[in-house]
Amino acid sequence: MQFDNPLDWIPDLTSVIEYSPLIVTPETPLLEAITMISQAHYPSCLLNKLDRVDAITDIDNENDSANESLQLEVRNSCVLVKQDQELVGILTARDVVRITAQEVDFRQAKVSDFMTSPIITMPQRSIEDIFAALFLFRRYQIRHLPLVDEEGELIGVISHESIRHILRPANLLRFRRVADVMTTEVIHAPLDTTVLYLAQLMSDNRVSCVVITETDQNDNMRPVGIVTERDIVQFHAFQVDLATTEAQTVMSTPLFLLSPEDSLWTAHEEMKRLRVGRMVVSWNWGQGLGIITQTSLLRIFDPMEMYGVIENMQQTIQQINPEPSKVKAENLKRASSSSPPQELERQADSANSILLSIYTTIKYLIDNLDLSKEERRSYLQSALNHLQALI
Repeated sequence: MQFDNPLDWIPDLTSVIEYSPLIVTPETPLLEAITMISQAHYPSCLLNKLDRVDAITDIDNENDSANESLQLEVRNSCVLVKQDQELVGILTARDVVRITAQEVDFRQAKVSDFMTSPIITMPQRSIEDIFAALFLFRRYQIRHLPLVDEEGELIGVISHESIRHILRPANLLRFRRVADVMTTEVIHAPLDTTVLYLAQLMSDNRVSCVVITETDQNDNMRPVGIVTERDIVQFHAFQVDLATTEAQTVMSTPLFLLSPEDSLWTAHEEMKRLRVGRMVVSWNWGQGLGIITQTSLLRIFDPMEMYGVIENMQQTIQQINPEPSKVKAENLKRASSSSPPQELERQADSANSILLSIYTTIKYLIDNLDLSKEERRSYLQSALNHLQALI
């Protein structure tokens, strides 16, 4: 199998910078900032069920080109806070959920009361290095990263979500299953749970969504909907009474479920098609539940995660080419074999040698995180060339 543009899966971050991010001051009323976040992003939940079904139908009928998708969804779910041209903080959808769980009186609150400060930024000189961005995302457990120039002036913002939209790592994603990266510690709640309690569940468990479930006649817990942190933001903008509104009236439904056996490429494509940041995984008629998120997909860029790719490759090679001694013994018994035993043994040894080369290359990347961008690309190209030889 020939890899098309082997390093084409490394995104160009300049294409997903939001150059006109939402800006507020510390004195901006909190409700005003929340409304700005809600209106800036493509809605993930609609209050009216009929409207929601129509919206899903419209999405399915649209031409899902990459450019159209980016234009609709590149806006990030955050506002940046500046005072006297200085970047002093950030307010995200996750912050809104945390504040909601505390039952704060939003009418009297200001952005400065709840913004995250100081703010983590990335210098402009690192924009071509996706590994630098993903390192900051993971180290600080953040999902929005402002870019600044040498003088500290704001250039724009990139996010987990915007990076996911330009992922093109089909060859790597097809080697991994949903089961490899999904989380099975799913926070769920029944249909009659109030939205306020859902926000408290998200805050207490540090998750971005709650799966809504109902019990069927066989006492199996069946996923029927989902409420996300972005939905909480929109509910505030719509002035929904969170303390009395039940999940079943506002949840996103129907759910589009994945199987643990689906490839990560399938998950990636479905997220793009449905314009969502997470999907529910279900198996055994609802007895098993999992969640896969855009954060899960971005882990494939972590060299540590590439060990999983190699392990899967090694298992596949061992299934195709058993141990050389077994290959030799079995094929000596086959008079009609098309290949001599010595050739089969040589092929098995070659496959193991290639896997060892891939392992050594990726281990070197992990042990030498200070390599330049050019050096990293060179080593990644080498690993991909070896993978190509196995397929």
